[in-house]
Amino acid sequence: MEEFVVLVNPEDKILGSMEKQQAHVNGLLHRAFSVFLFNKKGEMLLQKRASGKYHSPLKWTNAVCSHPRIEETYLEGAQRRLKEELGIEAELSQKFSFIYKADVGNGLWEHELDHVFSGTFENEFMLNREEVEEVKYISMEELDKEMAEKPENFTEWFKIILEEYKHQL
Repeated sequence: MEEFVVLVNPEDKILGSMEKQQAHVNGLLHRAFSVFLFNKKGEMLLQKRASGKYHSPLKWTNAVCSHPRIEETYLEGAQRRLKEELGIEAELSQKFSFIYKADVGNGLWEHELDHVFSGTFENEFMLNREEVEEVKYISMEELDKEMAEKPENFTEWFKIILEEYKHQL
């Protein structure tokens, strides 16, 4: 099934929609969401993207990043992708939104008005192997160390969003 993203201006006014990969080739601003999940110890959930992803395969990123559909709110999209990728439900709260642009390689750009959510989750995952290779919880100290030592192991957008998350919260 072809996926579309919602094109917007910086004030989040809808300008139309476009096939997802084409929007990434053109680097056009579109709606997105990012979910940060934590366990009770305060460790962050990371997912390793599946090997078959068309960009950034086998790179670590936050719990879920994706795009709401035209008829969805940001929160509805985030809840949908938690189920589709990780096979879970979690209560989420929106923390902030911001705009970023990241070169993700192979002539593709993420240019997103990103709404960032967080929540907690302690149970089992039912991973969609077409989306997710594996998951792990990691302390913020260990995450900072891994990112400093091997930044190439992480998605470009996660590096940006994590810095904004630390700055905002």
